[in-house]
Amino acid sequence: MPLLITFTGIVLLILLIAWIKADTFLSFLLVSVCVGWWSGMDVDAIVHAIESGIGSTLGSLVIILGLGAMLGRLVADSGAARQITDQLMRWFGLPHIRWGLALAGLIIGIPLFYTAGFVVVVPFIFSIAYTTRLPLLYVAIPMLSALSVAHGFLPPHPSPTAIAVELHASIGKTLLYGIIVAIPVITLAGPLFAGLLKRYHPVVNEQTFAWSSSTIPNPPGVIASFIIALMPLILLSLFTISTLFLPVSHPWMRALHFIGNPDIAMFISVVVAIIALGLNRGLSMKSVTHILQDAFQQVSVVMFVIAGAGAFMQVLHDGGLNDYLASIFMQWHIHPLLMGWLVAAMIRICIGSATVAGLTAVGILLPFLHQSHVSPELMVLSIGAGSLMFSHVNDGGFWLFKEYFHLSMKQTFLTWSIMETIVSIGGLAGVWILHLLHV
Repeated sequence: MPLLITFTGIVLLILLIAWIKADTFLSFLLVSVCVGWWSGMDVDAIVHAIESGIGSTLGSLVIILGLGAMLGRLVADSGAARQITDQLMRWFGLPHIRWGLALAGLIIGIPLFYTAGFVVVVPFIFSIAYTTRLPLLYVAIPMLSALSVAHGFLPPHPSPTAIAVELHASIGKTLLYGIIVAIPVITLAGPLFAGLLKRYHPVVNEQTFAWSSSTIPNPPGVIASFIIALMPLILLSLFTISTLFLPVSHPWMRALHFIGNPDIAMFISVVVAIIALGLNRGLSMKSVTHILQDAFQQVSVVMFVIAGAGAFMQVLHDGGLNDYLASIFMQWHIHPLLMGWLVAAMIRICIGSATVAGLTAVGILLPFLHQSHVSPELMVLSIGAGSLMFSHVNDGGFWLFKEYFHLSMKQTFLTWSIMETIVSIGGLAGVWILHLLHV
């Protein structure tokens, strides 16, 4: 009976989000109430589970997600992202432009949420394709594959950050392992896969190219652009790397532990960005504040999705459903890393949203994963990889790619959907290799 209740709840969630197109947060709430009711919980217990689930999930994420959105917006609006891309193009040159674009996509993708990152890099893609006369998808795929990897694998992006919190994984270690996995995955799904796409020649309006060549007045310097975009990565990694070389009692470790805390690291990054990308460029504090407020409003939609997933996870826990599921999964003798990837991949294919897929998967598997004795950081990456599996018509990213690059449905499946599948399977392979190396 508990298995039937959980399965029915997931099917109902899929129908509400993918078929009826209902709001994701309200869908999670409705499913949480139904699952709690079917499980025999009384009204007070259901309401308490929903409230505590939302509070415990968002409580530790609001600072990171909010500050991450602010940093990304400042990097984009100031012209720092354009500076990074232009400099990498100069370094790599035309013969190796795919590799430069992949690296640019990863650097820009760390502070920027996926949709914002997509909108920011598309003008660069159009401009580069126009000036170099290279096929558009040959230029686009390396950059967009890197954005996708950052979205699924790397904090401070919503899904990997929320999954890391639920699994009590170190944000710093997750970021480091994510970078290690990201490099070969981006190589496969980006530059190498893009080399097969020269035969596609989508026809894009010339006005789009003209718009993409516009410049931002008074942009920051190249060095400042790189440092600020990568600052969360630098600060989050300092303490983790230092533990390999310095004893915990070393005087520097206390300071490194302080600035390596995810909340503090993001706060420091935003303060530096406000000064370097805002005030030093002649913007008033009022203008900078408006940018930050607008950025927080945009990420609030993602926060509501995470809140709904938190409510669903808590109802599964309080109703005893995920303990029951954990006992079943333990009998299947499937490795936890593969199980996390499979569940996330199935939900992704059914629902479309990578964030919803990752958070729903961890809610279902939580007790099983806690008993698995597998590295929680690798578990985060495995679920993140599964949540990117085979993007198709129920995913907003699929339609963004199709419409921006003026592709047919068949062409979008053969380019975008395959790219996402390579990212997902390649991510699982990378995680598995790290597991075999006893990371």
